[in-house]
Amino acid sequence: MRKFLALFILFLLSFQQPEEKLHTIVGKTNYPFWIQVPKNESTEKVPVLLFLHGKSLSGTDMHRVKRYGVLRAIEKGRKINAVVVAPQLANGGWNPDNVLEVLDYVQKNYNTDKQRVYVCGMSLGSYGTMHFVGKYPDRVTAAVSICGGGNVTDACSLSKVPIWIYHGDKDFVVHMRESKKIYEAIKKCNKDSEVTFTVIHGGNHANVEKIFHQDTIYNWLFSHKKEVF
Repeated sequence: MRKFLALFILFLLSFQQPEEKLHTIVGKTNYPFWIQVPKNESTEKVPVLLFLHGKSLSGTDMHRVKRYGVLRAIEKGRKINAVVVAPQLANGGWNPDNVLEVLDYVQKNYNTDKQRVYVCGMSLGSYGTMHFVGKYPDRVTAAVSICGGGNVTDACSLSKVPIWIYHGDKDFVVHMRESKKIYEAIKKCNKDSEVTFTVIHGGNHANVEKIFHQDTIYNWLFSHKKEVF
């Protein structure tokens, strides 16, 4: 009986903790990146979740990328049954071609579901998310943009992908009008596009990070599946 109980507990623990530990991959792509691979990746195709950080996490110390966002949420106990990928910028802005290179590497080397590729970013990472989705809409299933903005010239491409935009109304680093501008441009291109703009009342440029620690964006992202690439 005790042996059976011990095996049962081990089974529950393995079910509740499907992720491997985060580790880094350096020198394989232009951006070094953190990656978490679920234990079930070898037996079934799993989604990819890309996280693009803001300017303050740029540099050469990759541990900075854990200071907020998806990696911070994972380290605080969040379980995400996906290949989670978080590249790091050395400086400047996000290059969509370099982001694609990371995605291509992950899809080539891991058993991922190409119909379920999700991107989220905060601040400069929000702009990076919009730029990447705008250039490669066929490679992205859904995206979340937090306290950033985007290029209005990308609006029609962005309208092809479900996007949820968040911005705090007390953000004095990146003003909320940046998110509003890209939202309105997407809607102008296609009024039926699946784009949502949520204002976080009292939200500033830092405290909106709490979104990464809640179920809402993950449930929303993973509810989408792209039929055809």
